[in-house]
Amino acid sequence: MPRRELINSSYSSMWLIAMFDLPVVTKKERKAAAKFRKDLLKDGFSMLQYSVYGRYCASEAAAKPHRDAVVAALPPTGQVRIIAITERQFEKMENFVGKKPSTIMPEAISEQLTFF
Repeated sequence: MPRRELINSSYSSMWLIAMFDLPVVTKKERKAAAKFRKDLLKDGFSMLQYSVYGRYCASEAAAKPHRDAVVAALPPTGQVRIIAITERQFEKMENFVGKKPSTIMPEAISEQLTFF
């Protein structure tokens, strides 16, 4: 079940990960945090965990516009980190539900179109 282009090596394709802690005390902060999450989803990111979103990119060059989109969507307060990891590294991620290993990885099911 190939979910990505076979042409790309698992070392050149990557996942762009956005991790964030945003304040949600005031109504204005909650609105800014919700907008940031919606902007990530609009740009093709999927929620990996609460406050951790990821997006598959075919190459480093393909990841740049998405990184720029995250930077453009930054809320006025809070902390956001962006990291790019190779597809190979992402595939080695271990997933647990409680103390039990889980083979369910929702992001593996979703397919994204990649245009070259």
